[in-house]
Amino acid sequence: MDKFSEYPTSLTAPAREAAAIAPSDTVDLPFLSRALYVGGTGTIVVRMAGGGSVTFANAQAGSFLPIRALGISATGTTATGLVAVW
Repeated sequence: MDKFSEYPTSLTAPAREAAAIAPSDTVDLPFLSRALYVGGTGTIVVRMAGGGSVTFANAQAGSFLPIRALGISATGTTATGLVAVW
């Protein structure tokens, strides 16, 4: 039973959904993430919700990046096991 089912999901609430990410240079995620989970250490090239791109070098395995990502570029991304949460 979910005692909090009637509460709205906010950016500070725990995520309710998650999906593995297949990096792509042309296809955006089907949703904006609330955060990214990094399964394996490496670089992540992110297309941000605001329209810009940024490279997160040396993103550590087991970490969460609290970012609103529109997409993850295949070119330059070496981190593995990426999961978007929302």
